[in-house]
Amino acid sequence: MTNTNITAFRKNVFDYIDQAVTYGEIINVTTKNGNAVILSEDDYRGMVETLHLAAIPGMVESIREAAAEPVGECVPYDPKERW
Repeated sequence: MTNTNITAFRKNVFDYIDQAVTYGEIINVTTKNGNAVILSEDDYRGMVETLHLAAIPGMVESIREAAAEPVGECVPYDPKERW
């Protein structure tokens, strides 16, 4: 995470935004009224999707169970299977 104050952010806004978009860097901008966080749209969308999935009852447990299942025991995907 990169920390900067609002004055430095204003002077170098393009560089900070480029860091967020190109390298996934999170930019913390401090002001006298509080702080703001700058992150790429891809990172933001990923966070929102993760929060959405985590809010579905049983989803986190289902993911943990699937992650613990040995790969050799996984059933191949069948597009004809009804969910």
